[in-house]
Amino acid sequence: MESRPAAPGPYRATKLWNEVTKHFRAGMPLRKHRQHFKKHGSCFTASEAIDWLHEVLKNNSNFGPEVTRQQTIQLLRKFLKNHVIEDIKGRWGSENLEDNGGLYRFPSTSPVKPLPTWCPPKENSENFSRDKEKLFKLPHLSKRTLKKTELLESLENLEKTNPDIIEENKEGSQHRKEISQEYVQEIWRNIILIHLQTILGLPSLEEVLQPAQIIPEYVIYNMTNTSKHGVVILQNKSEDLPHWVLSAMKCLAYWPRNNDMSQPTYSGFERDVFRTVADYFLSLPEPLLTFEYYELFVNILDLLQPHLERIAVEALQICCLLLPPPNRRKIQLLMRMISRISENVDMPQLHDAMGTRSLMIQTFARCVLCCAEEVDLDELLSTRLVSFLMDHQQEVFKVPTYLQVAVQDHIEYMKMDQCKYPREEICAILPTYSYCKQITPQEFEEQKVSTSQAAVAELLENIIKDKNLSLKDKKKKLKQFQKEYPLIYRNRFPTTENEAMLFESKPTIKQPMLSLRKPKFRSLRY
Repeated sequence: MESRPAAPGPYRATKLWNEVTKHFRAGMPLRKHRQHFKKHGSCFTASEAIDWLHEVLKNNSNFGPEVTRQQTIQLLRKFLKNHVIEDIKGRWGSENLEDNGGLYRFPSTSPVKPLPTWCPPKENSENFSRDKEKLFKLPHLSKRTLKKTELLESLENLEKTNPDIIEENKEGSQHRKEISQEYVQEIWRNIILIHLQTILGLPSLEEVLQPAQIIPEYVIYNMTNTSKHGVVILQNKSEDLPHWVLSAMKCLAYWPRNNDMSQPTYSGFERDVFRTVADYFLSLPEPLLTFEYYELFVNILDLLQPHLERIAVEALQICCLLLPPPNRRKIQLLMRMISRISENVDMPQLHDAMGTRSLMIQTFARCVLCCAEEVDLDELLSTRLVSFLMDHQQEVFKVPTYLQVAVQDHIEYMKMDQCKYPREEICAILPTYSYCKQITPQEFEEQKVSTSQAAVAELLENIIKDKNLSLKDKKKKLKQFQKEYPLIYRNRFPTTENEAMLFESKPTIKQPMLSLRKPKFRSLRY
């Protein structure tokens, strides 16, 4: 097996590890316990730790409600192995923690791990260009896709110059023709990097993504060679899923309606078909999102929150375009299958002790995302990401047309500049943008806050414009929003008159027809 480019260090995962261990150390309730007729102060049982940490992880946006109790136990075992906790006798370094009344305590040493740094090897760029042909062949790419999109027509026309200009200055035009494709690739790289940096809210992408990791041929192919359902079509069929795996996936996705396979003839047939699919994906030598993009996808976990859902989808749209086309096709089909299985009420139970949705996520999490180096939070992070991908697979795998528009605009700019100044080189590929411009920490925090506030403001507008909400529900939601985000609410409704305009005026209360005044009683005396 040939060597692959070195994977980036698990920077984000280590940072999350430090956050979780600090939170656990600061928040886990400690009290006195008795064991073997002896009292121990400031400690906790394993079961108490599991209960407390499980709730914390489920309510954390980086992990989510899909976290299982068993995963929490695995994490606590990692805590014990890494001396975040120790047993009551001061022992640590193993993973023998069980869900029982065993006593544990916090050691005096700090649980924080040093953050790893990633210095990409010099030969990475060469490896990427050399591996492009080995990982995936794109035969006759331009001929097949030029007919489909205006984008690639622009790419082809870019290399054609005015005949008069060619006669006037053949050498200069020939030189530009040779480098024009490099300019196009550089445009793709810069636009993708700029969009990702803006969406993720990072001052720099150095720890997340290197320009050499963006292969424009993959991006263009993933955007243009798709079926009517948006799934990538491979020209090299040897890179595709085996036919028997595709048939099994189709059988499960359309259960009990399927055309490729006969109806089950024995009890448990669907479980065997599911195991066939799971065994194939579990046997892959590399996760579908690849080792090299691990840090990139882990950084998107910060966006997997209800008010940032649109931004998270946009980030995942771009990141999934970077995948080699065979990987993108496989993860598309996998997410479509597990999404349909989870929503299929007619699907028989596939596991005795686990629900269908949880089974899908737990089974395929590490097939989708994991680090080349062992990371303690791998399983929890991948579970969170797969859960989101499964719920938003249709939006995530849509082709983001705004990228095509941005590239076309810059190509047109370059073409015009070539015609206007045929004897000069075009120095600025993206004249209106700059990449990785250094900003101050204060500017970074302000940009981060503004991005979040824009998403929250959009949520407020959706509530206001929602015609399906009753007047009572809308008032309730707005009142709740005002409590959670008072500044944004006040910016939208600076006065009570602005707020009152949303609702119809209350009906006037008519005076009662019957008088309720007490009648005057006359004296009985004359």
